[in-house]
Amino acid sequence: MLHFKKGIGWQACYDDEKNLYTAKTSWRGDYHLYEINEEIFRQLGEPGVYADELIHTGRHLYYSQDNPIGPPTDMVIDENYATLCSWAVIQRSGNVMPSELTDIAVDLWENEETREQRKKQKESEKKESDE
Repeated sequence: MLHFKKGIGWQACYDDEKNLYTAKTSWRGDYHLYEINEEIFRQLGEPGVYADELIHTGRHLYYSQDNPIGPPTDMVIDENYATLCSWAVIQRSGNVMPSELTDIAVDLWENEETREQRKKQKESEKKESDE
């Protein structure tokens, strides 16, 4: 069963069958998907809690930008984002950032949890291609 929390510009979901917490944030053309933990989920919606900031401490899965700052672009950080966030209506621009540029962006701007998971995925992909 899916359990939701929602606020202005964000929505979070707990899937009790998968024991998985995920969230999305969106604002002015920016759209993000995250894997979060129980502690973050529990705090969402509480007075004085800035939900976007809290959600962004989770593991970043996907980012789509469609705003006046630059060309519409999607950045796939975790290839399983759509499965992990199956409840979300995902914003897609159709212009996916190449994996190499995503690696650079993750190394520069993401938190340690996101960087470590990205490295594990890349190592796993490399092992599979070597076999």
